[in-house]
Parts: sequence; C-alpha cells; structure tokens
Amino acid sequence: MKTYLVTGGAGFIGSNFILYMLKKYNNIKIINLDKLTYAGNLENLKEVENNSKHIFVQGDICDKELIEGLFEKYQIDYVANFAAESHVDRSIRNPEMFVQTNVLGTVNLLNCAKKAWETEGKWKDGIKFLQVSTDEVYGSLGEMGYFTETTPLDPHSPYSSSKASGDLMVKAYRDTYKMPINITRCSNNYGPYQFPEKLIPLLINNCLQHKDLPVYGDGLNIRDWLYVEDHCRAIDMVINNGRFGEVYNIGGHNERTNIQIVKTVIAYLNKHLDREITESLIKYVEDRKGHDRRYGIDPTKIKEELGWYPETTFEVGIKKTIQWYLDNQEWIKNAASRRILELL
Repeated sequence: MKTYLVTGGAGFIGSNFILYMLKKYNNIKIINLDKLTYAGNLENLKEVENNSKHIFVQGDICDKELIEGLFEKYQIDYVANFAAESHVDRSIRNPEMFVQTNVLGTVNLLNCAKKAWETEGKWKDGIKFLQVSTDEVYGSLGEMGYFTETTPLDPHSPYSSSKASGDLMVKAYRDTYKMPINITRCSNNYGPYQFPEKLIPLLINNCLQHKDLPVYGDGLNIRDWLYVEDHCRAIDMVINNGRFGEVYNIGGHNERTNIQIVKTVIAYLNKHLDREITESLIKYVEDRKGHDRRYGIDPTKIKEELGWYPETTFEVGIKKTIQWYLDNQEWIKNAASRRILELL
C-alpha cells in the first residue's frame, strides 16, 4: 500500500484529486493536509469523510514540526503539493502571503521529504515529490505558438512569480540532491468544487442573482481550459510513471477568450433556466495589472510518454460544470459565506 501526502487537499483541484484517487485505487492511503483558509472546504470531501483510507490533518505546509511528524507517523511515499495561494488579484494586493506559502512552504516540504527519504546520500525506493504548478509561470503568448516544457519562465504577477520560484526550488533539489521529483504545469482548470471567486463559478453565481458580470479589459484575453478530472488523471500518471526529474505540461486544447466563456455561461443559463439572464449583465471593467494576453499549452510530451490526453471537450465539460453548480446551490452559499467571513 502506497501512502500519499496531498497538501491543499480540501481545495478545488486537491479535493478532486483525492476523490479521483480513492475511486480508482483500493490499495492507497491519503493523508490530506490543508490549512482550511477561505478556499479549503471539507464539504468537498463529504463522500470520503468516513473512508479509513483518507485521513484529514488541518495544518500549514510551513509548519516544519507538523510535516516532519506526518512523514514519521505515516511513512509517506508520495507528496502531491497542491497547497498554494492561487488567485492573481489577491497576489497583487498581498504578495508576501504568496511568497510565504508558495515558496517557503514548498521548501519546507522539500526539506522534510529529504530528511525522511534520504540516508547517506541514497534515496528510499518508490518515492516521489510532485510539484503541481501552472502555465502562468511561462508568461504571455502572442497570437501563435504554445508553451512547451522548454519555454523559458517569464512570470508577470506576484502569484506566477511565487509559483515559478517554488518550481525552481523543486528543480534545485533534483539537480543538487538527486531527489526524485516531477513538476506539472496545467492550464486553467474548471469543474466541481471551484471556489466562487474564480471566473466560471463567479459567472454562474452572478447570473443566478442577476448581478453584473465583470469582464477585464476588452475580454479578449485567451486561456486554455482543462476539465479538472482530466487534470487529476494526468497527475496520477505522472506520479506513477513520469520520468524522474521531468516537467510535464498538462493542457486541455480548449482555448477560449474570456468573453467567449462569459457568453457561453449566459447562453446555457438563458436556455435552460432563466430567460432574463442575458448579455446585458456583462460589464467591462478596468483591466487587471500585468494581465497576460494568452496562454496555450502543448501537451505533446505527456501524451507521447504517458499516453494522456484531455478526454473532456470544453463543450461537454462546461455543461457538466454549470449543471453541477445549479445542482449544488447549498455548497455555493456555504462557500460564499466563507469568503465573507474571511473579509471580516
């Protein structure tokens, strides 16, 4: 039986990953470490709360004593580091918080893993540290081309800079200590359990309340959208079969402008729920500082090496996502109330 330490496991992608893994495997144990800030939500994990193979621990990845204790107590084999401050607007307002978690927290995890896994320069068999990162570390693309694993890092926001810094520390532990690591860099995720301040759930929630739909700048910034379950499947493949030390880009081949996303959500809700939800709700607002124009990922490497490809088209995924939020209004209300409490 393999034991996973999943950090940030009560967040959007982390909780989806835990649910995916526990459905797929009977011979694993997951230690779920989450600080339970505003974006961490144990309601995401209700279906496994009584599963003996899922152990939740509330705590901070910056807490050295706690992390060392988890490695010692549970004999961790794999680390999947999802824990991160991840909202660009928040990073612009408070860069220090992002450095603390995304850089120093990652280094603390690396140090604790190294202490547990290395003896006299030799590494324990069957272990790996996986750093879950973002395509935003590459910066902004022009109209043509895609990010590959060899694209130079060129982050523009405090968020993406902190993630790039964490990635480079993970790489340094591979280069310096020969630590078994992988880094994954994904495009924009969407799907169930995403915190309501993110674009798609924010749009859905505002539409249901007939509130303005804020769109930065001209709305033509482009993102590549990846259904979260496809992302979880890719991470599973990398942990189990990825070549040590390699970076793998995970992209959805679903590029859309922001305004296309907005209009898609409006059109679905207008047709299936409420004719008063129309494009009149769209409100263009001042563009975000340092707003990257386009992201696009080339997932050729992970496809050729591991056989992964995005199974969920955007047309299918967005309908599943909207319907999930419509069917889980109580979850949205509770998540939104966490946001309000955090601001008080």
